[in-house]
Amino acid sequence: MAEFLASIFGTEKDRVNCPFYFKTGACTHGERCSRQHNRPTYSQTVLLNHMYRSPVNLSINPEVQRVGGMPDDQVQSHFDEFFEDLYLELVEKYGPIEELNICENLGDHLVGNIYVMFKKEEHAQAAVESLNNRWYDAHPIYAELSPVTDFREACCRQFETSECTRGGYCNFLHVKAASRECRKKLGVDTFGKGRHVMAGSRQRRSPRRKKY
Repeated sequence: MAEFLASIFGTEKDRVNCPFYFKTGACTHGERCSRQHNRPTYSQTVLLNHMYRSPVNLSINPEVQRVGGMPDDQVQSHFDEFFEDLYLELVEKYGPIEELNICENLGDHLVGNIYVMFKKEEHAQAAVESLNNRWYDAHPIYAELSPVTDFREACCRQFETSECTRGGYCNFLHVKAASRECRKKLGVDTFGKGRHVMAGSRQRRSPRRKKY
């Protein structure tokens, strides 16, 4: 029985633990979910809740609709500046990172979410403790450890092939890519491309699930 329960943990067959929270660190039902959200006490991954405020998100910036939208190059430039600012701050203050994924989903539970996978768990813990006492762009930062260990499970396969029919309200991560120029400037080549599921050449990490 124990072996069977372990095999279905975090899957749709698991009637106790929420599969979406297990895979993405977020759930559309929030605290009202009928299944458990097992928050890790140790993790390499930090979730910065709703920190990225996209200039084309009409709930944040309704003026964009009045003027007919924002050119794609301006949207990308805004994102690249944010990506660079955040990356440099995290690496300088807390340590090397292996992933920096910024969502462009629109659903309330995922909008503006940022997932940072540090190289070491202690760096992630230090980041959570420090960032929860800080503000960015006149808004408080809400940081927590996340159960996400494999972003190929968390990200939307259809989005990466431009086939997702749910758009911004998909429950899997739609990760926005930094430009090639931005990644080259930062010396980043292993992440920031917005591709996980279809990146077949990447090695799958062995998830760390022993400490909860």
